[in-house]
Amino acid sequence: MKLIRFGAPGVEKPGLLLEDGTRLDVSEFGEDYTEYFFETDGPDRLQHWLNNNIAECPKIAEDVRLGPPLVRPSKLVCVGLNYAKHAQESGMNIPSEPVLFFKATSAIVGPNDDVVIPKGSLKTDWEVELAFVIGKRASYVSEQEAMDHVAGYLLHNDYSEREYQLEREGQWVKGKSCDTFAPLGPFLATKDEIPDPHNLNLWLTLNGEMMQNSNTSDFVFGIPKLVSYISEFMTLLPGDIVSTGTPFGVGLGLNPPKYLKAGDMVELGIEGLGSSKQKAIAYQ
Repeated sequence: MKLIRFGAPGVEKPGLLLEDGTRLDVSEFGEDYTEYFFETDGPDRLQHWLNNNIAECPKIAEDVRLGPPLVRPSKLVCVGLNYAKHAQESGMNIPSEPVLFFKATSAIVGPNDDVVIPKGSLKTDWEVELAFVIGKRASYVSEQEAMDHVAGYLLHNDYSEREYQLEREGQWVKGKSCDTFAPLGPFLATKDEIPDPHNLNLWLTLNGEMMQNSNTSDFVFGIPKLVSYISEFMTLLPGDIVSTGTPFGVGLGLNPPKYLKAGDMVELGIEGLGSSKQKAIAYQ
């Protein structure tokens, strides 16, 4: 099942993407894709409802905006340096345990919304990432049980302002949380749609030039380890998002480094999870 949300920012409605590309409005189901939805086996309940109601679901026009494919979660946890080659290009050691940081959920936008270069920023960077969504509350979860707590997967561009992140005092969160810095989607694929999340091709282009082209097989820490590890330090709630890190090819790692400027077009995708596109615009 591929979950989407559509409509103007802040008033999105729940929808569904079918295998043939048809987009259906399922707002008559009566629920949005919230913490409650995931906590109460929402995908299964939605499928049961569809079995009897799919013929009455209106189609969504192709020109209607897609929003983030789930309602703003309680938290968006990110994992740094989780691809061996990316750690090397960043000049950092491969970590011995997962590097965690938060990204403000106010950064979440739709998959094809513009990315706003922050006021005065000269070092806004791109990062294609596989993110997963928690489906069941997780606290002190073992690696063996971890995948039982995953509801599905989605595409995430973890935009980063490198000066704020690395050259200013404090933690990485400042460089990660600017408005529009977390486009999600185009859809959330339930777990059954992605048989092996540890073997997915992912890519990103800048103005048509391939910048990132890798595979999640280069993970330093796999998803079971991440769920188990993070749940030692905080309770992961249904609907929470964990973003698993980016492969090599970010602007910071180039020689010389390269960063976004107004008018640039970023496109990215992950095998089985679709693609998205963001135009970079200047803060106004």
